[in-house]
Amino acid sequence: MDRIRSKELLERARQVIAGGVNSNVRLLSLPQPLFFREGRGCRIRDEDGNEYLDYVLGQGPLIHGHCHPALLAAAQEGMSRGMMFAGQHVGEIELAERICRLVPGAELVRFGSSGSEMVQVAFRLARAHTGRRRIVKFEGHYHGWFDNVLVSVAPSLEEAGPRESPRAVRASRGQDTAALDSMLVLPWNDPEILEKTLRAHAHEIAAVITEPIMANVGCILPEPGYLQHMRALCDELGSVLIVDEVITGFRVAPGGAQEYLGVTPDLCTFGKAMAGGFPIACLAGKKYLMDQLTGGVNHSGTYNANLLVVHASIACLDLLTARDGVAYQHLFDTGQRLCHGVAALIREKGECVQAQGPGPMFHLAFSETPLRDYRSAVGCDTPRYHQMTRRWMEAGVRVLERGLWYVSTTHSAADVDETLNRIADSLREEHAAPG
Repeated sequence: MDRIRSKELLERARQVIAGGVNSNVRLLSLPQPLFFREGRGCRIRDEDGNEYLDYVLGQGPLIHGHCHPALLAAAQEGMSRGMMFAGQHVGEIELAERICRLVPGAELVRFGSSGSEMVQVAFRLARAHTGRRRIVKFEGHYHGWFDNVLVSVAPSLEEAGPRESPRAVRASRGQDTAALDSMLVLPWNDPEILEKTLRAHAHEIAAVITEPIMANVGCILPEPGYLQHMRALCDELGSVLIVDEVITGFRVAPGGAQEYLGVTPDLCTFGKAMAGGFPIACLAGKKYLMDQLTGGVNHSGTYNANLLVVHASIACLDLLTARDGVAYQHLFDTGQRLCHGVAALIREKGECVQAQGPGPMFHLAFSETPLRDYRSAVGCDTPRYHQMTRRWMEAGVRVLERGLWYVSTTHSAADVDETLNRIADSLREEHAAPG
């Protein structure tokens, strides 16, 4: 594909934007950071006119695809009344009522603008409630880019240290290393190490935070009973259980992964799919914790619950829950068919690939063994996957370089067929090439 225009725009952007992009994640885009002109449904078009079947979906928020008419109409309706009031409006009550009805762990909510922000509020509430300081997190889990939690997201195994007692590893230059001491890092999906650590440090652990499905690395499901064991330990030892549903929330079930997996946290964070692409996030939780926000624990924000995003979020959730949630059946059917279809095509060429995840999002990796935690994912053949990513992009299939795929309610059976045909053609061309 010709990408001359994107190359020119990237050079122009670098003159006025650091790195030419506004999120460091976009620096990693293959074959290069691209500039896009428009998106409709499940397709996106770049500035050179190349069209792609899109499985990036804005890194997950576009659960109804690009420019869904109902979401655009709802946002316009909100803006027609005003943009923000520095006061309240009925829409935020209506949205909160929906979330409290849908989400098992939601007795009260607060709205913000990003998942990273809401995680910080959750930490503050947990520390205020327990009088303790430290947070337990897991290797490979991502909970935002702030200094105190951008820890052991993608460390080398040498940096990470022994599996039984991993070191907290910063992920950015300039990060406050003093913040690392507040984090206790553990391997995921290991109930014995979890219990041993929580019991040994019970007097100082304010909270345990986890992705309910390890979506950022491997789309790894918890092993049976693992989250329930975590829940029981937090109850016994007085720590707050925080479930980060920024990716899974409203994507795998109306009540998020906590409904899908059968575990109820004390606090939970939402973002991404919550408004179908509009920038809103949510902290939800038990009343006894959330009430602290009117009792000396601060959470503020000029843009919180503005009319545009609230109206879009109401429309997004209404689309997902209409007709007894038929949208979820479509997301699961579409995602599983695509996931298994791509994996089968790769295996036909004699390569080992692991296909993991529930369906609305899933992960592909070149590996001989299933992924169960961060350390097992480190052994994947990442260069090979990057090579395939580039080939699929040339075939008009846009996917994330880290192996995670998202599907939307606008991906049809015909779109899946087209995707599989394009991938099959790219694999045939690769294996037919000389050398």
